[in-house]
Amino acid sequence: MPTPARVVFLPEADEPLAVEHVNLPDPSDFQVVVRQYASGICHSQLHQMHNPRNGDQILGHEATGEVIKVGAQVTNVAVGDMVFVTWVPRNAETATREVDPIVVERPNGRTATTRNVFTWADTTIADEKYIVKVPQDTRRDVTSIIGCAVLTGSGAVYNTAAVRAGQSVAVFGVGGVGLSAVVAASVVGADPIIAVDLDEEKLEFAKRFGATVGVNASSGDAIEQIHALTQSGLVTSFGEAVSGVDFAFDCIGREITMNQILQAVRPGVLGAETGGTAVLVGVPQSGVSFSETDMRGMLINEKKYIGSIGGSCRPDRDFPMFLAWAEDGALDLDAMVTERFTIGQINEATTALEHGEIFGRAIMDFND
Repeated sequence: MPTPARVVFLPEADEPLAVEHVNLPDPSDFQVVVRQYASGICHSQLHQMHNPRNGDQILGHEATGEVIKVGAQVTNVAVGDMVFVTWVPRNAETATREVDPIVVERPNGRTATTRNVFTWADTTIADEKYIVKVPQDTRRDVTSIIGCAVLTGSGAVYNTAAVRAGQSVAVFGVGGVGLSAVVAASVVGADPIIAVDLDEEKLEFAKRFGATVGVNASSGDAIEQIHALTQSGLVTSFGEAVSGVDFAFDCIGREITMNQILQAVRPGVLGAETGGTAVLVGVPQSGVSFSETDMRGMLINEKKYIGSIGGSCRPDRDFPMFLAWAEDGALDLDAMVTERFTIGQINEATTALEHGEIFGRAIMDFND
């Protein structure tokens, strides 16, 4: 029997998001139907909204909920289980298995699709590879951002870069993903943890999550400020002063920040140690070109430039760790979730996000 749901649709035409009542199909063999409590509102959905598209789409990729239906081949969850919905396959065993496409029919007869999951809906249907069972007493609202913001930011620091105690970190952009990166850097004992942003209030806010110093890129050269904060007194074999961080994370994805993270990391010392690592975390919003000076420096100083998608996470493995951080107080989800919207306010929410009015992370609360 079909399941009624309220779903946010992104029309193919340049029109506002639409909230509509629909019927979701019964799950196929590996699918799960989840009644949702809350969903994160991620900045990456703005890219989908502004990019050309063929056909209507359904959006969202992080949520908490309860399983209400399962397909015949589903073994990892059962009806009544508390779960997270995420866009990253939950483990290596399921990662390469092909999934049935998700297609939702709108009242006007048009159909909408998604690449893997959709969570801007009070009820969703997804393949079980994107459904992670969590303890029944897990918070139902703020934990919804673990499925993307925390996974992406904290995972980039903890998994992709494998930052260790005493190593220095700079995080460019301290929205929900950047704050999560700051949290992980604090958990592992990085020092200093430099938050970089254009807004002084956001920089002060980042200190609540473990940032030790803020660099305001609107009031001076961010790279010069970072190197001034990280002078070591050493000199490379090529006569260059050793300053800069061990790891720089771009949680924005703009051309300027994609360049800056390479410039922010320290040079290596030939015969002793390699240079720092620039980590691209944010979805690129443009192309990028590097100067000859930057490329020569990358070679001579053995700097590294790498990407991190989904924080290199394995949700079955990592979500219990993130929940433990939240329980211990290291990951303050209540502070990180700074705005709440109902499903009917989705256009208001995306406008606020686009205008930079969301300090941390916004969520959509379905208990309205």
